[in-house]
Order: sequence, then structure tokens, then C-alpha cells
Amino acid sequence: MTREFDMSTPVFQLTAGDLIALIEERCKAQLPVVADHTDKRFVHGLNGLMGLFGCSKTTANRIKQSGKIDEAITQIGNIIVVDAEKALALAGSVTESTKKHANR
Repeated sequence: MTREFDMSTPVFQLTAGDLIALIEERCKAQLPVVADHTDKRFVHGLNGLMGLFGCSKTTANRIKQSGKIDEAITQIGNIIVVDAEKALALAGSVTESTKKHANR
């Protein structure tokens, strides 16, 4: 049950639900709709790498600095964007190749 509000309605006359609905309505109206036609998933920064690999920040930095996933990383200044699927594939292929060499 959505009520219509006049912009002159005092905030103290709104319920919490009314206020939240009004804010959401205004935010949706102002956000541009961006059509994302790619299925790629990106993670941002070392925190994104931490979540992707399930490791500590130190280990995420070590993985980034190792060069193993350089093809998946785009860095401009301090901004790091990582193609998650590509990074996992590169890390997996490195892991597979090291396993093959270890079995010899």
C-alpha cells in the first residue's frame, strides 16, 4: 500500500516505511540505467582478490605481485580491477602445471 506524498509533507508525519519507500523511489528515479551486456564478473582491489581466492590481504598482494594473474589485472594508479574468471583460470592453470611438474 503505497501512499502519495506532497513534497510539503513534514518528515515527522511519515512512518519509517513511508520514508524508506520515498527515498528508494527518488533514488531509483535518479540512477541511470546501465545495460550490462557482458557476463564478466570483476572484483576491485586487494579486498576483491581476498574474497575471490579466500585468502588474507598479504596473500592476495603476494598473488598479485607474483605475475601469475597479470593478464587478468587492469591497474591505473591505485585502482585495481581484476577479471575474476580469468584470474581463477590463470591461477588454476598455474596450479595444474605445478602439480604436473611435481609428479615427475
